[in-house]
Amino acid sequence: MKTIRASLLAVALFTTTLTAPAHAAVSDHDLALHWAPVHHQDTDSSDADADYLSTVDFDGDWNTLNNWENQTQLAKLTGAAYYSVVETATHWFLVYGFFHPRDWDDQPDPFGQRTHENDLEGLLLAVRKDSGFGKLEAAVTVAHSDFYSYVPAGSPYQNGAETIDGTLLLVGGRPATFQEAKGHGLYRWNGAEFPGGDGVVYQPAATGEVPSGGNDRSVGYRLVNTLEANGMWARRANAETFSSFGTFRGDNGKDNAANAPWGWDDQNDGPVYRGYVATDPALLIDRYFSNKGDFSLTYTRNSFR
Repeated sequence: MKTIRASLLAVALFTTTLTAPAHAAVSDHDLALHWAPVHHQDTDSSDADADYLSTVDFDGDWNTLNNWENQTQLAKLTGAAYYSVVETATHWFLVYGFFHPRDWDDQPDPFGQRTHENDLEGLLLAVRKDSGFGKLEAAVTVAHSDFYSYVPAGSPYQNGAETIDGTLLLVGGRPATFQEAKGHGLYRWNGAEFPGGDGVVYQPAATGEVPSGGNDRSVGYRLVNTLEANGMWARRANAETFSSFGTFRGDNGKDNAANAPWGWDDQNDGPVYRGYVATDPALLIDRYFSNKGDFSLTYTRNSFR
């Protein structure tokens, strides 16, 4: 068992933003890497590896009907997170998605009500364009059919149509996220120990790693561009992977129950419609928060549209 690194215990608040050299253009990958979360993944001791991160095609194919069965191929569960970047004149909007082959339960589910094959939940970051990598102003996380909104300390954002759910903590300048075991709802990390005392702490890295066990406190995860050629968005109409627009195929537990970012939806946030986290994040942030200052709703680049 590895020990918790000191850097994970010291929670840095919204005081300093690291910057790239002034002369350097910031690529989407570098921007996503800079703001990639320190991700606290809770694990369940009855089947901890079912909570390890991976990619949709972790098993070497894009057939999402065999991911539940192939989840037992532990050597292939290398840490990864999806990302996408769209922008307006004032902001970058970054979406991160964390994939698991199973949304599972340690109790029998004979009627397919609590479990399903494939599971992708994540978060949206609003970053004001500034020198270098900009300034993080807000986050919205996806937990099943509910979204939760957070701001880092020092952000001017206030409640909008939705109430801010808490302060987004930073670890080493990065947002800190927490994801449940089994169902994998995603929230901000509140600085507490994992429920039950065991979990995996994933950190962004050049190469994804497989946890040594369910209580590994330093595991690398790599970034995968959702918008890359032949990637997840490019396959959005491919019937091997998706049952319908934004919904993965799956036949274990509840059929076709997991969604891609353009299928994420909060059940009660009014005129913010399904998929806006990815396809129209500026509108979502504009509705969720007030007191944002100069804030453009016009995209200068948005591959989802």
